[in-house]
Amino acid sequence: MAQLRYFAAAEEAAGTPEERRDEATLGALRAGLAADHPRLARILPRCSVLVDGSRAEDPETVLGAETLVDVLPPFAGG
Repeated sequence: MAQLRYFAAAEEAAGTPEERRDEATLGALRAGLAADHPRLARILPRCSVLVDGSRAEDPETVLGAETLVDVLPPFAGG
């Protein structure tokens, strides 16, 4: 199961700072998160997703048992 960490507005929308998920790919994870967290679904398309510290956009990115996924909403400021 991948470990997810949510930050700022993503944490508020998910209702938790972190959780474990069992989806096998990034695409499946995004779909599962949107289904399980309707408020998160509204901002998820604009969020950056880091997989083990690197930005990931490919829906076929494989997520393993020890994968760390960070969900970062857009940040304002300079």
